[in-house]
Amino acid sequence: MPKLAIFYGSTTCYTEMVAEKLLALLSADPRFSRFELSQHNIKHTPLTAMAEFDVLLLGISTWDFGELQEDWEAKWQDIGDVNLDGKVVAIFGLGDQLGYSDWFVDAVGMLDHAISHNQLQRIGYWSTEGYDFTASKATTDDGQWFVGLALDEANQYEQTDQRISDWCDQIADELSAIGV
Repeated sequence: MPKLAIFYGSTTCYTEMVAEKLLALLSADPRFSRFELSQHNIKHTPLTAMAEFDVLLLGISTWDFGELQEDWEAKWQDIGDVNLDGKVVAIFGLGDQLGYSDWFVDAVGMLDHAISHNQLQRIGYWSTEGYDFTASKATTDDGQWFVGLALDEANQYEQTDQRISDWCDQIADELSAIGV
């Protein structure tokens, strides 16, 4: 049975709440019944544990002026030691597109870059349509996509649940398309 894990860091519980919503949706969705599902707070779990899973959903928030969430920051030097070769990875992140418009979900892009040395399959890219920000390290070169799900609990909290649900559907479709 393939293993799918959600790894996240959370300071104010928002990223943790998103991780819990993701796990609840995946657990209730028959398309994910073929997976052994789990959730891991990186504050209490070494990053090297990611190597034990086939599919990873990585959650990170952006703080202040494009800074990493504290649990990710504390382990950032270890991320290069994590072997994600052959894994399927999707990233989700939280940020504030109005208060920190120049750094919206930058940590998502930083995490994507930090794991890019691995031979992995990326899924879960998310359209930038519907967001209002100046700059982000988390967008593709053409600016049309985030490299993961972008959530803004400060300014668009009313859209969070629908975005999470839509992203779960997208993840299911993408996993099916690549035969996982």
